[in-house]
Amino acid sequence: MLTAPRRASARLLVLAVSLTACSGSQGAAGNSAASSGSGASSGTAARIDAIAANVLKSGHVAGFSIGAMKGNDTIAMKGYGSADLELDVPTPSHAIYEIGSVTKQFTAAAIMQLRDDGKLNLDDDFTKYVPGYPTKGNTISVRRLLDHTSGIKGYTEMPKFGEILALDLPRDTLIAMFRNAPFNFKTGDAMIYNNSAYFLAGLVIEKVSGMSYADYLQKTFFDKLGMKDTHYCSEAKIMKGKVKGYDMNPDSTLRNKRFLAHVYPYAAGSICSSVNDMVTWNRALHNGKVLSPASYTEMITPGVLNDGTKLRYGTGLAMRDKSGHRLIEHGGGINGFVSASGYYPDDSLTVVVLLNTAGIVSADDVADSVATAILGRTETKDSVFAGDLATLTGTFGGVDRGGNANFTVKAEGTSLVLTNSQSPRVDTLRFAGGNMWRRGEGTLTFDMSGGKASVLRVDDIYGYAYLRRKN
Repeated sequence: MLTAPRRASARLLVLAVSLTACSGSQGAAGNSAASSGSGASSGTAARIDAIAANVLKSGHVAGFSIGAMKGNDTIAMKGYGSADLELDVPTPSHAIYEIGSVTKQFTAAAIMQLRDDGKLNLDDDFTKYVPGYPTKGNTISVRRLLDHTSGIKGYTEMPKFGEILALDLPRDTLIAMFRNAPFNFKTGDAMIYNNSAYFLAGLVIEKVSGMSYADYLQKTFFDKLGMKDTHYCSEAKIMKGKVKGYDMNPDSTLRNKRFLAHVYPYAAGSICSSVNDMVTWNRALHNGKVLSPASYTEMITPGVLNDGTKLRYGTGLAMRDKSGHRLIEHGGGINGFVSASGYYPDDSLTVVVLLNTAGIVSADDVADSVATAILGRTETKDSVFAGDLATLTGTFGGVDRGGNANFTVKAEGTSLVLTNSQSPRVDTLRFAGGNMWRRGEGTLTFDMSGGKASVLRVDDIYGYAYLRRKN
């Protein structure tokens, strides 16, 4: 199933990784000959190897690759663990992975490139290029497809998708599945991460360019940048360097990934790549080698909802702060694989982590640990709430990516805790000042009315939902 990173709500459970101990095993040392460059001190390289060793020690991941480059210095470019557990094959140099939703930045960049060429406008109604799509009274610009604010029902959240994902059917079959579904919200009123919208964006690219989505990306980006490991994924074609993917059983053991026909992820998640190529892509994109300055700025400028609320997601890229360092990033999850790709603009640092196991190990967490090993850690102090916690408690309901959601806020001593009807997890919130609290890297803002919270606004970077008080 194609998924998106859920940093704040922990799509994948956090795996603690140490920055101190370094194992001398082959798994820890890595399998790639290109292990580090002139920019990697022995201490930094050892810390990254220690992170990798602890990930492998858990037994919850078959293999992975880490790519990191700061300025012109290669910090790490290395494979760890196994590319194939059955044949006991170590992860090779230039290992190729399915990168899932990291694909979305290629789709967004392609739209921007076509705009640079004068072939479309981001404010065009997308039905200009996909005629006949039922918008149910909504006006949906191309831009609204790219920042997840269209309101269109996401196909990966529909039970029917689970029945067809292994069947190689015409892509019209998928469009027929979601095109008549009720919208989640009026276009622009909220943000729910949306693979359907990116699927439609792929059709826009094909209509405007006169080429297939795969051919357009190959010609416009991959060939020009020398990204020889990167291409549209195929469940049938033999690809040299492609690692096997693994999913996780309920008892945390690994199994071969569930089959997925790549007609479905398409422009939302069907690119395969290596950490080598993804480092190349990040450096090119963020250093003016891909788009015009105006289009690049627009790509990394957060979207805005109808009520003026500023998001933390632009087009195909999310913006966040990591220990005081600005980070432009995107992650992805697809059957058998999870990925994280990020660029720290103020530090000229690129970090990419690709795993061939979808389970409880988070590529985002590994990437964050690698960045910390390179940049150091900045400690921050939470604010202290001096008000009445009882004014914030209650149950708040609305629609988020999983469908109808109920968030319950309770006071426990001097703490505020949150539970979500869609998850067994319990979060202790951290006060951030004003009416805002933090849950991981996400924020929750309480709108007050009559002395108590009436609306809970949930910003998890990849989504922005309005939940109204139910009791």
